[in-house]
Amino acid sequence: MFRSLSAMAHRHALVFVSMCLLMLLAGGVFWYSHATAEASMIDAGTTSPAVAATSGGDAQSGSQILLGLARDAMHDGRLVAPAGSNAYEFYLSVLQLEPHNRTAQEALRESFPRASEEIERTINHNDLDEARREIDLLREFDSNNFTLALLGGKLSAARNIETRQHEAEAARIQQAQAGHASGA
Repeated sequence: MFRSLSAMAHRHALVFVSMCLLMLLAGGVFWYSHATAEASMIDAGTTSPAVAATSGGDAQSGSQILLGLARDAMHDGRLVAPAGSNAYEFYLSVLQLEPHNRTAQEALRESFPRASEEIERTINHNDLDEARREIDLLREFDSNNFTLALLGGKLSAARNIETRQHEAEAARIQQAQAGHASGA
């Protein structure tokens, strides 16, 4: 009986230590994101979040934070993926707050060719749903771009190939099942 109590206490201690480590990790992530946002504001010429809020209003401070996040995402190679944490989404969010923000417009324009290449690689790796999301993301910036029309055509062709492969696999499985049923 004492052994089972000891094992139970050991499990509770293990759970407690694991929870403490998770809380410590979450706190570190929160601190890092807060410090990064503050550093990007300082890089943009603002000395503190309080100064940013009083000197330019909420839209400007929000834009500065988003620009910092976008720069970090570009630095980390997160141009169009993952969803929700990539440079394109951050820059597009800046443009929603400030439609004529030159920094965001120039960054989107300059990174468009690299983003297109990433989308083509995504299609080549048969991650077709992700490729669709990425094409739609670039269309938010430049809906009439010919490169996006080409990528859309390549995506459509890849979907057709994938559909034919699935149909052939289904037919093969049906034939195998029919062969087993007639043999039994």
